[in-house]
Amino acid sequence: MAALASLGLGRTMEKKLRSVGICSAEELREAGSREAVRRLKAQYPSTCVVILYHLEAVLQGTEIKRLDSACKSELSAWFRRLSDQTA
Repeated sequence: MAALASLGLGRTMEKKLRSVGICSAEELREAGSREAVRRLKAQYPSTCVVILYHLEAVLQGTEIKRLDSACKSELSAWFRRLSDQTA
């Protein structure tokens, strides 16, 4: 299994992902960005939409600024619904 570090995530994000049961690159790919953020938001309520963008970009093998606007809009809408549920 590839380490989370192989994805270029920072140490803090790696530590947080491990704390919610995502310990490898494969586990992150299997969970997907939304499930990862859902878990992070449950444990770390200050998790923001930028984390969702970042994880999605990592899974797509690109940078946040290269995510297309439709993708960002969809992720943003999903994150708002998640935030409404956890409020």
